[in-house]
Amino acid sequence: MTGRRRLGLVAGGATLLSAAPISTIFNAWTWLLECILAVALISGAAFLTRTFRFPVWAQIVSEFVALLLALSWIFPAPHGFLIPTPDTLNHFGDLLTQAGQDTRDYAVPVPDRSGLLFVAVLGIGLVAIVVDVLTVVLRRPALAGLPMLAIYSVPVAVYVDSVPVTPFIVGSIGYLWLLVSDNIDRVRRFGRRFTGDGRDVDVWEPSPLAAAGRRLGLVGLVAAVLLPLLVPTITGGLLSQLTQSGSGVGQGGLGNGTGGKINLFASLAGNLTQGDTVNLLKVSTNEQSPYYLRFAVADQLTNEGFGSHTPSGTPLSRGLPDPRTASAADDSDYKQYHATVEITDKLTQALAPIYTNTIQVGNLDGNWNFDRGQQVLYSTRTTTKNKKYSFDYVRATYTQDELRAAPALPKDDPFVLQYTNTPADATVSTQVRRLVAGKNTDYDKVLALYDFFSKKNGFTYSLTTEPAGNASQIAAFLRNRAGYCQQYAAALAWMVRAAGIPARVAFGFTRGTTGDNITYTITNRNAHAWTEVYFQGLGWIPFDATPSAGLTGSAHPAWAPDNDAPTPTASSSNAAGQPGANPSSAIDKQNRPDRSFDSAGGSGAAGTSAAGLSTTGLIVVIAVALLIVLLLVPSVRRALLRRRRHAATVPKTVTVTQASGALDIVVTAEAVQAREYAHAAWDELIDTMIDYRIPVDPSETPRVTARRLINDAVLLTDAANAATLLGTAEEQARYARRPMQGAELPPALRQIRKGLARSANRRTRLAASIMPPSVLLRWRLGLSDLSTRLAGTASRTRESMSRFSPRRLLARSR
Repeated sequence: MTGRRRLGLVAGGATLLSAAPISTIFNAWTWLLECILAVALISGAAFLTRTFRFPVWAQIVSEFVALLLALSWIFPAPHGFLIPTPDTLNHFGDLLTQAGQDTRDYAVPVPDRSGLLFVAVLGIGLVAIVVDVLTVVLRRPALAGLPMLAIYSVPVAVYVDSVPVTPFIVGSIGYLWLLVSDNIDRVRRFGRRFTGDGRDVDVWEPSPLAAAGRRLGLVGLVAAVLLPLLVPTITGGLLSQLTQSGSGVGQGGLGNGTGGKINLFASLAGNLTQGDTVNLLKVSTNEQSPYYLRFAVADQLTNEGFGSHTPSGTPLSRGLPDPRTASAADDSDYKQYHATVEITDKLTQALAPIYTNTIQVGNLDGNWNFDRGQQVLYSTRTTTKNKKYSFDYVRATYTQDELRAAPALPKDDPFVLQYTNTPADATVSTQVRRLVAGKNTDYDKVLALYDFFSKKNGFTYSLTTEPAGNASQIAAFLRNRAGYCQQYAAALAWMVRAAGIPARVAFGFTRGTTGDNITYTITNRNAHAWTEVYFQGLGWIPFDATPSAGLTGSAHPAWAPDNDAPTPTASSSNAAGQPGANPSSAIDKQNRPDRSFDSAGGSGAAGTSAAGLSTTGLIVVIAVALLIVLLLVPSVRRALLRRRRHAATVPKTVTVTQASGALDIVVTAEAVQAREYAHAAWDELIDTMIDYRIPVDPSETPRVTARRLINDAVLLTDAANAATLLGTAEEQARYARRPMQGAELPPALRQIRKGLARSANRRTRLAASIMPPSVLLRWRLGLSDLSTRLAGTASRTRESMSRFSPRRLLARSR
């Protein structure tokens, strides 16, 4: 078997090993069996084409054909054959669409869904082809690590916890196996190896260079695995911590961060569809009928649905806003409560569950911040795992009449424009116009839309939904009228926005089950989403359109009664006794989320603007600033060197050299200065030539170098005369008894630089200004000298240590 065919098989095996991190995404191992089949067909096709010496392009084409056949056999079309047909390609498109839907509906680990399996096999197959081409065709096996690393980045991007280290080690072993196999193949190409005494050496026997390479590879692998675990404040994998700003989902977890990197709806769906019931947290409160705990909001609406954005707030140490001081309402409208939350190790996220209008948080360190607009408690450095904290919060009471009396915001208000933008959808627009017809107040419009999602209109609770087909997701939901909380919350928020009223989606937990009337146990089954509508002067008011029959621990306040209840709850002037009596309450217009704390009229501790940079934003700014500084280092170094050379040479003391005869040769300070001046100018000219990519030959005389510079750079008269002057000055400084004195060398250098810049292209001029090649060359030479000295020191140290080797002592004793 030739080396190229052997390397092709090794490339296939290494690809399968590098796919080990995918095991953290799927529940079962079906994906692995299907990937093995696909990679085996790809490697087999490459093996056969190389055996029959097909051209390179034919080898690559055969691999793509093998991948297409593998996909056709593993994922056959309903009425297709083993040979791909147009129906097969249409089936592949349906699988990709299904995979996109599944990524929104399922959390990791996901079940064996055909769409997700198809994407996994397709991705691994493409990576196998790329690795084979890089390793066998281009003979660049080191670059094959990039597509292998791309496989590892998939679970890192979607997994809530740090990705287990074992799959990374397995993938690294595959990569090292590929490098070692390529090294052995290259050694075989040299023919037979011999030792100094003429004995044959097998390719597997160690040589100093190969042994050093294997040691470096092993050290690199160990460092990559252990170093992230040793860095302070990092509790999980390094890559997962770097991506902590995105929301994710894991076992018992709903979100891994604070941003919209991963859809919060997918996290919610994954928790609801988990087979087991997992206890996530316990909350104790002295409120008789608390509303929902919340930890995130989604307020960015696109064609793909609602998404969240990264919170931006201030540390807890600066205090939280208090609506009692920011509102013109009477303080008697509010009641203050205290709650304690104890989170298990199953809920690992960077968003802490709290009640709305939290005014004080205790027992949390300084890594936590509060976003006033979203009213969420978040962290960029730690998670909620095993956290226990307490907080105080307030609730206010209001009636349906108070909601009706809330004035509508101007249509051109920036806040309204931000929270009412909706994609164009004819189904939604038609339905909204029909429902809000004749309604005069914002509350009546919202109530009409809220009442639409009821059993009498055919809406039911279901964890499975019908496919959307050619319609949009919201149009399909309004047509099928079956779904769970994420569909109801998003649909109501979308329709409220279409009516011109600000709305968003909130995420959290229902009340759960209680054992002693003050402590509630919350599981993954209590994960929930609902709609929040903004009323001027009152703030964000919750409306939960999800049928209560499908919820555990649901609550319906007086202003949003249960649509499916036998007897609707009547409006009351005192809603304090109702479940969830205003989790959002009496926030004055000045306390709107689009205003800063300074305009909220809050306490001094909360008077700092929330529009400042978050910790993540500050880190990004610092990183960009450091990158800019590092990029400017070569140019600054070049400018300082040029300035030093142009500075006046310090005169030296007069020296007298005694000749062999009676004649004394007196060397004046002016002559010494003139020589050093000429040498400095010549050194600057040489560096300038290197910067503008003009070849430099150290064996040439200064006059020849100046003449060649004039010809190669096509210098004009002034620049040519300046080059001739510098060449003459350097030549006399080297060889003449009297150097050239009084010459204006700095102006000559400026003339030459102008001439070189005029004849050079834009890329060369930019490199000479920002990344001067002369500075980079000097640094490379310095590093080379340093490595040579270090190698010599290590060799001498090793030689010295060998004198104390036990083997040497034993040999002497014999």
